[in-house]
Amino acid sequence: MVIVVRHHGDDRVLAFERNDVPGAWQFPQGGIENGEEPIDAARRELEEETGLGADDVELVEEHPEWVVYELPAELRAGKAGRGQAQRWFMFRARTADVVPTPDGREFVAWDWVDPDWLVDHVVEFRRPGYRRVLRG
Repeated sequence: MVIVVRHHGDDRVLAFERNDVPGAWQFPQGGIENGEEPIDAARRELEEETGLGADDVELVEEHPEWVVYELPAELRAGKAGRGQAQRWFMFRARTADVVPTPDGREFVAWDWVDPDWLVDHVVEFRRPGYRRVLRG
């Protein structure tokens, strides 16, 4: 699943720079563990990757459809497989002064950005999904 956090006071979204691909920004995302509901996985991944929990964000909506992307052939291997089908969850920061703490393993930086900026700065194979959800 993919976790979108919108700013408390406007429509900016919380974006994170990847540790392994400097200059590539994205939303937190992750897998669903056995027996876990998608929304619970979204909350868990958000806290693990950004330090943000229930006191920091509130659920606004869940995108009504699965969003699918296919990895480029050179990135297909092992656990990654061919691509992913994801549920997208939209949260809103409870206050304007929410400050995430990137985990340092996956993400090294964060910023509140315009959704259109993020579509242009996410790795190319993810852009169609980001465009679909963020631009409608």
